[in-house]
Amino acid sequence: MQDREDSLVGSRIVKLERMREKGIDPYPPRYRRTAPAASAVAEFEAWESQAGDDSESNPSPEHALAGRVVSMRVMGRAAFLDIRDGSGAVQAMFRQNVLGDGYELLKDLDLGDFIGVAGRMLRTRTGEVTIEAQDVTVLAKGMRPLPEKFHGLRDVEIRYRQRYLDLIADPEVMEAFAQRSRVINSIRRFLDGRGFLEVDTPILVPVAAGAHARPFDTHHNALNQRLYLRIATELYLKRLIVGGFDKVYEIGRVFRNEGIDQDHNPEFTLLESYEAYADYNDVMTMVEGMVSTAALDARGTMSIPYGDEIIDFTPPWPRLQLNEELYRRSGVDIDEYLEDEALVRKVSQLGIEVGIRESRGRLIDKLVSTFVEPNLVQPTFLLDYPEDMSPLAKAKPGAPGYVERFEAFAAGMEIANSYTELNDPAVQRERFEAQESIRERYQDEEVDRLDEDFLTALEYGMPPTGGLGVGIDRLVMLLTGQASIRDVLLFPQMRSRRDDQGDTASEESDAI
Repeated sequence: MQDREDSLVGSRIVKLERMREKGIDPYPPRYRRTAPAASAVAEFEAWESQAGDDSESNPSPEHALAGRVVSMRVMGRAAFLDIRDGSGAVQAMFRQNVLGDGYELLKDLDLGDFIGVAGRMLRTRTGEVTIEAQDVTVLAKGMRPLPEKFHGLRDVEIRYRQRYLDLIADPEVMEAFAQRSRVINSIRRFLDGRGFLEVDTPILVPVAAGAHARPFDTHHNALNQRLYLRIATELYLKRLIVGGFDKVYEIGRVFRNEGIDQDHNPEFTLLESYEAYADYNDVMTMVEGMVSTAALDARGTMSIPYGDEIIDFTPPWPRLQLNEELYRRSGVDIDEYLEDEALVRKVSQLGIEVGIRESRGRLIDKLVSTFVEPNLVQPTFLLDYPEDMSPLAKAKPGAPGYVERFEAFAAGMEIANSYTELNDPAVQRERFEAQESIRERYQDEEVDRLDEDFLTALEYGMPPTGGLGVGIDRLVMLLTGQASIRDVLLFPQMRSRRDDQGDTASEESDAI
């Protein structure tokens, strides 16, 4: 296979040199196209509907179009090439009697080359809108052959590691990423329209806090200080609420040193928003409106096919109490298991793998992940979490041991997390210290970290606040019908081609 590819590359080198011998620059600095392909086709169709039989006095539009050659059909003195740009493809017709000596250029063109074609638009006898080439310009000679459309791109090594080939071969992949952009733009418009201010917070931080996650760390040479890539933006955004902003949000990358699977990647895009004088009930209503609006903007409907299901994002979404739903599906009443050891024994009896020492919060999370989450197919809010799991959330009045927190799920995946934010600095300190104790006792656990500067900020006073975190990548998965997070990340994290010993890494390890 490699020999064949080397032969094809060699053939392209010959053609490249032949172009240069003829005085053709195969990589010119610019080309002035008049329109994208889709716009040129639409303009021609509009002209066609108006011109009628009067095409002599009202000739069809002329254009200079440019794109990648994706198919070639040579038939003696005529040839038809499909060229594609970011808007779509258009057929170009080359005729020897029109191009003269320029027709010989076909011998040096290959699939994957970029060309510019200038000429008049027409419709062929087979009914296809076409540009008749009166002038052809080589814009970039491709030196490697494109992968076979129906074979090479089934290899995840190619699809994810060389995403550009995936985009070239499959327009549906490009459309999925265009939809991702529409989802994010829709969310921005939704929040901007409600008076939120978009802000930027630090990516390199001295304390990796705001979530239960293991951070990546680095060293800043000039400061001689250990820093971390942020795992969340929460504590900085809440500092801004303390400072006097009423509504803020950030859409940005966060980094968590965790495993890779169908819905996890070490770096991902997170939306976090904070609204003063709101609580988690207000945020629930906002999430329903924001997600359903994004579905409409990206797909034109609130009912989205996902696998074998149709996910309906139309508000309102069901609201379920976590402890009640967990008891209904597992038979476990978590209020009867207030000690870690007792809950370890119960969870083990249910066939869930647990370590010798695991905290109550982590065990409840395992129960919810096993018995509840997979059954939340339609968009659903799971409400009121144990305090053990939520150190940054405000206690729920009349429900000792629980906090005002919800998570939103769809297709069995968490897509949003929200609290009525804890704003009592003394209680927040106690919660952080409890998390640090858990970290010391259960050294393997991911817990929230104590951030002294954030506690100092809280001591200046933060109004009642509703906070929200939305995993943008998972939401895009749902709204575009993609089964893996790698299908909505242009460049997902991949194992290096060679391990530390210099041996070739197995492809199976990349096929996650």
